Amino acid sequence: MEGESTKLIKNLTEWRFSQYPKYILLPIDETHEDVKTNIKNIIYSEVTPRHLEGNVRLVCASEDALNNILDMDMELTTREEFAEFISGAKLPYGALPVAHRYGGHQYGLWLGQLGDGRAHILGEYVNRHNERWQVQLKGSGLTPYSRVYDGRVVLRSAVREMVASEACYFLGIPTTRTGALVVSDDTVMRDVYYTGDLRREKAAVLLRLAPSWFRFGSLEILSENGEVPVLKQLVDFIIKEYFPEIQLSDENRFIRVFSEIAHRSLDLVAKWQGLGFTHGLLNTDNMSLLGLTMDYGPFGFVDSYDGGFIANSSDGEGRYALSKQPDVVVWNVGQLADAVKPLLSPSQQIHLSHILKTLDTYVKNKILETFLMKIGLREEKWGDDQLVEKLLDMMQQTGADFTATFRQLAELEPNEMVNDIKLKDKWSLKRLSMHVSWGCWLDQYRERLDKEADASSLGVFEDERRRRMLSVNPIYVPRNWMLHEAILDAECDDFVKLNFLLEVMKRPFDNQPEAEAKGFSAQPPHWAYALKISCST
Repeated sequence: MEGESTKLIKNLTEWRFSQYPKYILLPIDETHEDVKTNIKNIIYSEVTPRHLEGNVRLVCASEDALNNILDMDMELTTREEFAEFISGAKLPYGALPVAHRYGGHQYGLWLGQLGDGRAHILGEYVNRHNERWQVQLKGSGLTPYSRVYDGRVVLRSAVREMVASEACYFLGIPTTRTGALVVSDDTVMRDVYYTGDLRREKAAVLLRLAPSWFRFGSLEILSENGEVPVLKQLVDFIIKEYFPEIQLSDENRFIRVFSEIAHRSLDLVAKWQGLGFTHGLLNTDNMSLLGLTMDYGPFGFVDSYDGGFIANSSDGEGRYALSKQPDVVVWNVGQLADAVKPLLSPSQQIHLSHILKTLDTYVKNKILETFLMKIGLREEKWGDDQLVEKLLDMMQQTGADFTATFRQLAELEPNEMVNDIKLKDKWSLKRLSMHVSWGCWLDQYRERLDKEADASSLGVFEDERRRRMLSVNPIYVPRNWMLHEAILDAECDDFVKLNFLLEVMKRPFDNQPEAEAKGFSAQPPHWAYALKISCST
């Protein structure tokens, strides 16, 4: 709006952090040691970013994030000072850089202390909407928790997170955000697929935004080490700042906040399942306490549907495969339950165990609700779970595309879905229709739709069905092949494809002629199915 634009800041000297970030109320270590192992009773370590030096330039920026979260006008991104800010060389007024200490279970095993090894929370910004956001740089140098001792991210990794987090936001998935990305001629060595074949890559820094960067591992490390007073202090802080509906005077507040976090986490994984998003590395240190998608690494949006789709080539056993994500999140929530147990009385621990027993059913129902929306149904009825399961089973057997199939189901009336002429331009639906059970499933689907529609208003119901389906089934998601092409160009300092991809993902539910011309909703190229993404990303 016109009035809003006048409030946007065009000069970095006018932009400043909150003078007193809320996290100063928590224990912060100020000794500035390079490496900290097995320390206790702190939440953060104060540490200064180590900025990039060689020919730093802006790769891309999110207009929505900068405008609506940081109150920054896009004109600011054209200034040299903006790239200096993102690279870590120029910190705005009020900055108090810290690295967060946490632990985590990785691939089901407790690894002890981890922490921000290449990320710095710079400070907190309160915007014109009175929202408080923590501003973080990723790839900004060593911290006391660096485990591989370079503290950097490479350009390809930063590009993937930049696109994915912004795409997830516009797809309706709760997520951390990214504001901008810079790259330099500084280089780091990476073993992309852990084969011993090191290569030199350009270093980048990503500006990341979230109300909070606390994760399951933030509580786990304190509980595992017996730091109960600090654990209580942190959980009370989290309740006060992020769950204000829970009173600090409530003796059951720890149970209430656990339940809220658990259900937000399960709501999140239901969203992932409904969009075919596979996180790839669902360790407890990558699980947000606010129910946000965070720490994008070896993620992927499934192409040809396969419940066993593994986004992470490092995940040899498929622990984090697409269909296993709900079970993994429930398991992770169980680890969070163990972390809060020291704060609970015996009777509250019994209450906690009862909550845990309900989570499997809750997430299954939430996922079913998500898929019913995807096929245009408003109410759950007996047999709906089999209707959805049969559809996914046929998709997997025929190799039908996940995103395209649901979108194309929304674009045709059920009676048209057996018409070869109508199916001609619906490449994925056409493939699905080759399944021997397609006609039978379609009859069941039509019958199910009829049960929800009044006999006198079938036409109105059909319009509503299609409208609902078009609103939840995107045309475009950031597929690995799109990211791959954007990364190849970006590594040669050509950012056109990347910025175009970011623009497309701002309107994933709208048909966009330029995106269509580039094949963004067409069948992925054959080489796309052979792409591998590892933890190195």
